[in-house]
Amino acid sequence: MKKMKLVLMAAMCLVITISMFSGCISSDDEEEHEAVTLKVLHAGSLASPFEKIEAEFEAEYPYIDVQLEAAGSVSCVNKIIETGVEADVLASADYTLIPSMMMPDYADWYVLFASNEMVLTYSDNSNYADEITADNWYDILRRDDVLWAFSNPNLDPCGYRTPMVIQLAELEYGDDMIFDDLIVANSAISVEESSGVYTITAPEALDPDTDYLTIRDKSVDLVAMIQEGGLDYAWEYLSVAVQNDLNYIRLPSSINLSSVSYADTYDNVSIILSNGGTQTGKPIVYGITIPLNAPNAEEAALFVEYVINGIGQGIFTEDGQPPIVPAGVNDIDLVPGGLEEYLEEI
Repeated sequence: MKKMKLVLMAAMCLVITISMFSGCISSDDEEEHEAVTLKVLHAGSLASPFEKIEAEFEAEYPYIDVQLEAAGSVSCVNKIIETGVEADVLASADYTLIPSMMMPDYADWYVLFASNEMVLTYSDNSNYADEITADNWYDILRRDDVLWAFSNPNLDPCGYRTPMVIQLAELEYGDDMIFDDLIVANSAISVEESSGVYTITAPEALDPDTDYLTIRDKSVDLVAMIQEGGLDYAWEYLSVAVQNDLNYIRLPSSINLSSVSYADTYDNVSIILSNGGTQTGKPIVYGITIPLNAPNAEEAALFVEYVINGIGQGIFTEDGQPPIVPAGVNDIDLVPGGLEEYLEEI
C-alpha cells in the first residue's frame, strides 16, 4: 500500500512538472509572438485569391490577424498618400500606380506577381446571351434593350481599361464608331485622335445614361448585378469571371490587354483621369509593395512571401490569374530579406 502511494505521488509530481514546463513554453511563445493585426489594402479583383492566401497564411502564423480591405486600386493608393492610412501591404491591379503615385515618399520597391485580361461577362438571362460572340459583342451592346456596365475610371484600373479596350476594338473590327456609340453617346467621357494615337478623357462627373450604361466604383460591385439580373453585360477581369462562374466573351489579344506582344498597340491609347493623371494602355500586371510607413513591416514581408511563393502561385493559377514566375521586382536590393529567392529584377 505504501509502495502504491509512493508511485501515485511520483506520478502526480511528474504531471505537475510537465504542466508547469508546458505552461512556461506557452508563456514564452506568447511573449515571442505577440498578436499582430496586418492591414492589407488590395484591388477588388484580388479578393478571392487573397482570401485563400489569408487562410493558408493564418494557419501557419496564428498570431497574425490579416485584415483584407478591397477597393479600386487608385482608391487604395489614395488612402495611403492622401488620407494617411497606415497599411502594411498594398496590392494594385495596375503595378504602375506604385511607381507613379507612391514612389519615392510612400514606397521604394514593388513586385510584379500576376497577370490578367479584360473580358465581357454576362449571365444566361442576359438579353441576347444566345447570340453574343467575340465578333459581334459591340453590336449587341449598341441595342436599345441592353444594359451594360463598367467601373469608375477615376477609381479603378478595370474602369479605365474598359474605354481603352473599346477604343482598341475600333481598329480590330474596322468600325470607327464603336467608341462613339458605346461610350461618348452614353456618358461624359470623350476621346480625341491625333496621328493614330487616342486620348480619352474621364471627367469627375461621368454622367452615364442609366437607361443603357451603369458605372460603379469598382468592377467587383457589378458581379452581383449580373448574377441577379440587374445588368445584361459588365466588363471584368478574366479572373473575376472565373471565380464567380460568370459567362464571358474572350476578346482578341490585340485588344484585351493581356499580351506583351501587343504592348506597342496598347500604347496607342491613353486616358486622362479627373485628378489630372494619365494612364496609358499596357498589359495587365498586378503589383504589390510594403509602404514605407507600414506598422508591421516584418509580418508584411511574410504575407508578401505567401503571395509570390508556391502556395500563392497555385492559388492564382486556380483563380484564373496567371502568376508571374519568378515574380519581377524593380530593385532586388531593396526588398526584405527572404523574398529574393522568388524574384527576378526587371
